[in-house]
Order: sequence, then structure tokens, then C-alpha cells
Amino acid sequence: MTPFTFNTSKSIQFGLGILDQIGTIARAQMGARVMLVTDPGMMVTGIIDRAQGLLKDAGVTVELFKDVEADPPEAVILQATEHAKSAKVDGIIGLGGGSSLDVAKLVALLALGQEELKDVYGVGNAKGPRMPLILIPTTSGTGSEVTPISIVTTGTNEKMGVVSPVILPDIALLDPELTYGLPGHVTAATGIDAMVHAIEAYASASANNNPISRILATQALTLMGQSILTAVHDGTNMQARSDMLLGSMLAGQAFANSPVAAVHALAYPLGGHFHIPHGLSNALVLPHVLRFNVVEAPQHYAELAPFAFPELAKLEGQERAAAFCDALTDLSAKCGLQPNLRAMNIPEDILPKLASDAMNQTRLLVNNPREVTEADALAIYRAAY
Repeated sequence: MTPFTFNTSKSIQFGLGILDQIGTIARAQMGARVMLVTDPGMMVTGIIDRAQGLLKDAGVTVELFKDVEADPPEAVILQATEHAKSAKVDGIIGLGGGSSLDVAKLVALLALGQEELKDVYGVGNAKGPRMPLILIPTTSGTGSEVTPISIVTTGTNEKMGVVSPVILPDIALLDPELTYGLPGHVTAATGIDAMVHAIEAYASASANNNPISRILATQALTLMGQSILTAVHDGTNMQARSDMLLGSMLAGQAFANSPVAAVHALAYPLGGHFHIPHGLSNALVLPHVLRFNVVEAPQHYAELAPFAFPELAKLEGQERAAAFCDALTDLSAKCGLQPNLRAMNIPEDILPKLASDAMNQTRLLVNNPREVTEADALAIYRAAY
């Protein structure tokens, strides 16, 4: 068997209502003073007030940073880091969507003052140590609570990643109740995003593609394939919400160790230039990248198809792989997501620029099962248009 490495969060705690334990957990793991990292949208849900109350009841003083933005820019990371330093906190809690969790990871790393943000971009450049860190997701999408990755917007539209096991949290706390109020379109986009994580992890050309990641990817697709439409259209369905949150976490573990590829590489420029949510960006290019890959590497997608769509088990080989691409397109439509780039009011004349920018995502493109040239990227964007 080919050697591999598998890293994940030190502790994963999952259960309905488990947020009620945050005060006890934080006091034991961190100390008497923490910073809670979140975004303005979370402030109106009541979840942050509840978490603050639970922490205070446990004797924990809370410093609140509530200014996380989607696709967080460097300025937000640095602002949150300075807040943590000046408040002399003992640990960091990220509570919210993927952007809040990504910011919390980097604040935990940078607030000790031993590393600078500009020096930790790339793979393995963050060395640590970091502050104690707890991550609590409120969407079923990014899997950020179990990934050693934080994505930052640099400049006006470029995205860069910090990738290091150092930023994996001490505890990932998953409470399906926190996802009950998620709107249908957000549930859809984040859910497709998580399915992309599983698909790309399973098919990754990374030398670290491993049997653990592949097993996790298939289980993630099984859970999400059977629950995403229910979660989108009946957001308070407890079983569907639980399946989606667990599936998202499993997919996160999979791609954290068997990295994603061209779907993400082509999605990032859409988010950078047009601020399209990451999950929706992935959904817009997903079937077109897979159709490109299927020409040379159908096996992975043929193997995966029945986990997400059991009815495809009756097909075989290339036919099943092609049907998988079509089923994913149909799933996005049933979820109510926009069907193409045109529907997002993206001008056609920017497609060459998007293709050029996508080629900068070398750490992702190297994992694709088929080589992608700039001309290929442009053709995929045109197919998605």
C-alpha cells in the first residue's frame, strides 16, 4: 500500500443541543477569557447571544469579534488578530459558516505573535504553536471544522490558502440544531459544496489520496445524496439536517487529506471577481469540470455515482460516469440553484480572464485527474456559460 498521512481535528463532538456544553468545554480547554469569532449575519439569529450566555454562566469572559466577511480579506484577519492580542484572551472560538471558522483558525495561529500572515500562505508554512481553538459550524458545507485549510482573499480578487495541520482545532463541535434556520438557497449551495469536496477527494490525483479519505467520501455522498433535497425544502427536518452536517464533516475530513482539484480552482475566480458564494461557484462549474475529466478518468466517477444516486447502479462504466454528471446538474436545478454563469449576470467577455486566473491555482490543479490547460479552463467556463 502506498504510504499516506491522515490528519483531522483532535476531538469531534456531535449531537443535537451539544452547544449547551460550550461553557464547560471552553472553561476546561481554554481558561477564563475567550474570543468568539463570527459574522454580522449570525448576530441576528440568537445563536451568538445563546453561546455568550452559556460561556458567561460557566465563568468565561467573552470578547466578541463579529466583523467577519464572506471570502474574508486579509484586513479582517489582521483586525481580528489585533483584537485577540489586545484583549489577552486564552483561546479562540469560531462560530458560524466557513468564513468565520477560517478566520478563527488564523487568529488562533497569529495572535501569539510568532508568525505573520504574509509568511504562512502555502502548504506547510504555518509552523505554530497556536492558541487553543474550538470550531462550531452553522452550515453543512465547508467542513472547515476538520480541515487544516484557511482561505484568504488577497488584493482585490485573488484567493490564497494557508494549509497546515497546525490550524486544525482542538475540538470540532457539531450541533445540527444550529443549521435549522438556514435558508433553502444557502442549504443548497453549501450542500453541493460539501458533495464537491467528497467527489474531488475521491478522484484526487494527489499522492496522498488514501483509503480513509475514499471511504469517508463515499459515506459523505450517501448521507448528503439522500438528504439534501429534504434539507433544502424542509429545513427543520431533524434527520436531514443531521445527515447533512455529518456528511459535510466527513467530506471535510476526506478532502483535508486527499486535496480538491479543478472544480475549486475554477470556482475561486468566480468568487474573487463577482463575490458569488463559494458553494454556488462550485455548483456552477461542477458538472462541466467532471464532463471534462470523464473523458480520460471515468472510473472514479463511475464508482462514486451509486453512493449519491442509487438508481445509477444499473449503469456501468463510462455510461454511469456520464449519468453522474447529468444527475449532479439535475440536483442543482431541483435545489433551486442558478443553472449557469449567464444567470449570475457574468459578462461573457470576462471568461478569458477567469481562465487565466484559474491557472494561478496550481496547488489545486495539480490534483486534477486530467491535466487542465488555460484553453481547457476557458472551454469549461464557456460550457458553464
